[in-house]
Amino acid sequence: MASVRQWSIRLVPESNPSVPNCTRVHESPGVLFSLGGFSLNFFHAFTDVIVPLFATARPFNRDAELLATDYQPWVASVHKIVTQALSSPVLKLLSRYNVVNIDDEQKSGRETHCFSSLTLGLKGRGQTELSINSSESNYRMRDFQQFLKTAYNLKKTTAIKPAAARQKPRLLIISRMHSRTFTNVGQIAKLCRDELGYEVTVAEPYEDTSRYARVVNSCDVMVGVHGAGLTNMVFLPEKAVVIQVVPVGLDRDSAALFGEPAGGLGVSYLEYKIGKEESSLIDKFPADDDVFEKPWVVEKRGVKVFRSIYFDGQNVTLDLARFRPTLLKALELLRQ
Repeated sequence: MASVRQWSIRLVPESNPSVPNCTRVHESPGVLFSLGGFSLNFFHAFTDVIVPLFATARPFNRDAELLATDYQPWVASVHKIVTQALSSPVLKLLSRYNVVNIDDEQKSGRETHCFSSLTLGLKGRGQTELSINSSESNYRMRDFQQFLKTAYNLKKTTAIKPAAARQKPRLLIISRMHSRTFTNVGQIAKLCRDELGYEVTVAEPYEDTSRYARVVNSCDVMVGVHGAGLTNMVFLPEKAVVIQVVPVGLDRDSAALFGEPAGGLGVSYLEYKIGKEESSLIDKFPADDDVFEKPWVVEKRGVKVFRSIYFDGQNVTLDLARFRPTLLKALELLRQ
């Protein structure tokens, strides 16, 4: 929260000489929100910014002006995460105005913006990730999904039933390039395609969110290692299945981050926890090391150490025989 700017509210009479004259009077209400925190991570961009922004701004029926603070254009231009997640299709459905970088406006001192109504901060963030607080908003995550389908022109509404459809169920394997990668992704795809009857797509999330959203929406099952890429499950059709592959040491919060939100999105959730022999960490540490047996002990060494081992230093080689029942369970869920 250190990167989230604090704003002060002062109650002063209009006649107070310290109150500047308005140079821009806005007839529409305003919504002030922050792009600080962890919003440059795709998962947090959704759960901390985009979903609450939807819950806050949607009731104004595109008539609210969005004022962004803590906007870091140099970071966004490098990572292209916030700029893609807050892409024009999304913003155009939330507001008919361009987003105002209010920090720049204040620094320049050229304008004093005046609103008769201003919402300070976003509301509607649920207690669980990727959810909407029903006590603060009349919208639900299903409404948010429909909003995304409209914004990105997503056509598929419901996953297919294998027995009732002529086409094969489509399975997406989310590939990762730098860490927590599937080292045997070709064998996984072959198992799914040749033995289980899936039509398989292997794709790393694109910088173009619109393009990747359409890929995800076309699929019935999505498989991915624990990470921000699983956030793309918001684009899945109803009754699809998401399979989270949980690496060693990362099982504590895996279900809370993606399993619990799945129900609100209308998709089924399966979890596959890898064994130590499926982790590349087995080549770096003895099988009885705390890295495998007591991750909480490793966590006490500090966040940087924990992250360097489990997040940044670990890849996954799936045991196909052990993983196969999970893929079969996904087919079973599609048939229900």
